[in-house]
Amino acid sequence: MEVHSFDEIETEFIERVFKIVWCNVATVDTKGRPRSRILHPIWEGKVGWIGTRPTSAKAKHLQQNPYVSLAYVGDIALPVYADCKTEWVDDLAERQRIWDLYKSAPAPMGYDPLPIFGSLEGFGLLKLTPWRIEVASLPAKTQVWHQPEEQTP
Repeated sequence: MEVHSFDEIETEFIERVFKIVWCNVATVDTKGRPRSRILHPIWEGKVGWIGTRPTSAKAKHLQQNPYVSLAYVGDIALPVYADCKTEWVDDLAERQRIWDLYKSAPAPMGYDPLPIFGSLEGFGLLKLTPWRIEVASLPAKTQVWHQPEEQTP
């Protein structure tokens, strides 16, 4: 079932992704092949953030193709999928804000980025802008929100 506004699925989306926390993120490598890894995004409404190293393999993939597909599966009957365009955020104030958001969020969503990244300078920040979000309740109901074509990244 297609929904016309993200507001219609926002509560269920946020509840599920904050409960599951970790998701599979697929990129396309420099030879056009899919590549998956497990990452830990944090969401503010329909904007997602991933703290990651800007020197990673995924950074090379995103340089060529900025789109990712996320799959959250904590219960196989209640998956969540988000297809997003990514962009690197270099603004120091925004990187600090998301660093602090990760630090202040309750576990398991929150964590201290310092042991992983060493400092704010090592903390690369990816912004996720979804163009499609699917919140499924199988087998009965699947709700899909997507940007109108003229707004799709």
